[in-house]
Amino acid sequence: MKNKILFPVILFVGILFITISVNEANGQTPPKNKTVTNETVKYTCPMHPEVIKDKPGKCPKCGMELVVKKDKKKSGMMSDSTVMKKDHTKMMQDTSSMKHKKMGM
Repeated sequence: MKNKILFPVILFVGILFITISVNEANGQTPPKNKTVTNETVKYTCPMHPEVIKDKPGKCPKCGMELVVKKDKKKSGMMSDSTVMKKDHTKMMQDTSSMKHKKMGM
C-alpha cells in the first residue's frame, strides 16, 4: 500500500524538479534579486540646461520657471522615431510627385 502512494509522490517531485531546472536554464524565471530604483525628479531651466534643481522653482540666472528634466534615452528614442516617420512620409511624397511629372511628359 505504501509503495502505491510513494511512487506517484516521488514521480511528481521529480517532474517538478526537472521542470524548474529547465526553466531556470532557459532564463524563464524572473530575477530573484530585483533592485527597485527610486527615480528622483529633476528640474531644469529651458534656457539654461546646466541649471538642475531637485525642487520646482525659478531659474537663478533668468527667473524662468523650472521644468521637469526629461531622460535623454527616452526622449531621444521617441524623437528618432518621429523623425524617421516624417522622413519616410516626405520620401513617399517626393516619389509620388516624380511619377506624376514623368506621366505628364
